[in-house]
Parts: sequence; structure tokens; C-alpha cells
Amino acid sequence: MAKLALRLPENVAGDFYVDSTCIDCDACRQLAPEVFRDHGEQTSVYHQPETDAEVRRALMALVACPTASIGTTEHHDARIGIDAFPLPIAENVYFCGFTSESSFGAWSYLIVRPEAAGGNVLVDSPRFASQLVKRIEALGGVRQMFLSHRDDIAEHARFAKRFNCSRIMHADDNAARHGVEQIIKGNAPIKLDNELTIIPTPGHTRGHIVLHYRDKFLFTGDHLAWSPERETLTAFRSVCWYSWPEQIHSMQRLLDYRFEWVLPGHGRIHHAPAAEMHTHLQRCVAWMKARD
Repeated sequence: MAKLALRLPENVAGDFYVDSTCIDCDACRQLAPEVFRDHGEQTSVYHQPETDAEVRRALMALVACPTASIGTTEHHDARIGIDAFPLPIAENVYFCGFTSESSFGAWSYLIVRPEAAGGNVLVDSPRFASQLVKRIEALGGVRQMFLSHRDDIAEHARFAKRFNCSRIMHADDNAARHGVEQIIKGNAPIKLDNELTIIPTPGHTRGHIVLHYRDKFLFTGDHLAWSPERETLTAFRSVCWYSWPEQIHSMQRLLDYRFEWVLPGHGRIHHAPAAEMHTHLQRCVAWMKARD
């Protein structure tokens, strides 16, 4: 729970606030950009929500916050924020909300598919919150968990136990140590079924992988995201833990794939026509090479 005594001075006066436990993960700013802003290395409220829609988005941010750093001085029905998740993004793809501090607030996603098509896929791990678990169960549970890399696995073991699902992760990110059932090796793409392809993308970590779905969605972990400042796709040089040259090579390999959505663990989501995305990716590769 956020603490009023720790309310950051950058917050405007009023009901909603952010306290000093904020880790600046960006989740609230993505969910409610009309309420929350980045004021440096933390987030604060710059506009108190006024409409029902603004209050709903602020409550969703409160629920999603990995450190419970968002609070209110007035009473609100928490179910408004809780029941919003999993949040539809497009078609049968959902944002799970309930981000985890152990993953530094990384976003996780749920692909909802009929059992005949392979069943639901949980992409990276959210917080193991009972409300979210019940909602996922109502949507058909989880058949497989795709773990993009070691930073964003959060409470994967609890989800695996609850849903009796198999987990997929690369050997080079210590998959065996985490008890993962399906361990990926090498850099060759692997087709899981007619819709899903795993693409190894070493760089951010040695064993980073991304998930390509239906030639439309690319779940990118911490490999690739949208930059609002540069208005194009980008990678994160400052948090490349393994190898920037390897990440450049991995990014170039993605040019062989068609996609319209970039859905990262950290960074901004983006949607554009496939041809436009390809151009943005080419621009990203050129930008990365200039910083090699």
C-alpha cells in the first residue's frame, strides 16, 4: 500500500498520488498518460482524474504498479481496476497487468487460443495475484509459458504449478536451474506450431528469445520497443547485459519476419502496418550500428 507520509512533492494536490517507493517502471504512464508523468527518475501525478474514464485508468495503474506506490486519499472501488485485467490489446492478445517488482514492472501478455489450436500462452510472468489467476482461469488457463529471458520470469513457478503448464526458455539464461520443461538451445528459429515461432535474440541477455505470432504480433521482452521520443523502434544500450554487437545481429534477423505489433516487457507498445514496421526496424538497426 502506498503511504501518504511518503507522497512525492512533485504530485499535484488532490486524491491520487505516487509515493517515494516508485521505481520508475513506466507502467502507470502507459496506462494513464493523462494522469501520470515522468519527473526525472520517478513518476508523479500531474493531473487529477476528473472523468469516470480517467479514474478507471488511474485505478488500473494503481493495480498494475509493481511496488504499490500509487495511492489515493479518497475511497475507490478497487474492483474497477482489478476487473480490467487481463486488458484486451488486439484480437485475442491481452495485457495481464499486475506487474511484478522482481521483474522491475515488466509487462506480460496472454494469448487466448482454443485448445485445438494449442491453448493459451502466457508470455513472461506477471505477479501471482489471486484476482488475475481467476480471470486467466476463466479464459481457459495456461497451456504454455514463454519466458523471454531471465529478468522477466517473476513468479513463473507458481503459474506453472497452478495451471500445470510447460515453460519455454533458453538454456543460456539458466533455464534448467529454473526448472523449465522445454529448453531452447542455439540461435535457430523454432516453430512451436502453425502460429508461433521462437526466435533466439541474444544481446540483452545471452539467452534472450522473442515470440512471433501469426505474422502479426512480436513479443519482444527487453530486446525491442517503441521510442516515443525518437518516434521509431529502439533497443536499450544502457541495459544490454550481454553483448551489443550480438543484439545488433539478432535485430537484423528480425528483418526476415512480418509483424504489425511490438509488445515488449519494458518500453512502449507500438502498432503500425507491417511495411512501416519493417522500415522502423531498419532504422533501428542503423541507429544501433552507429552506437556500436
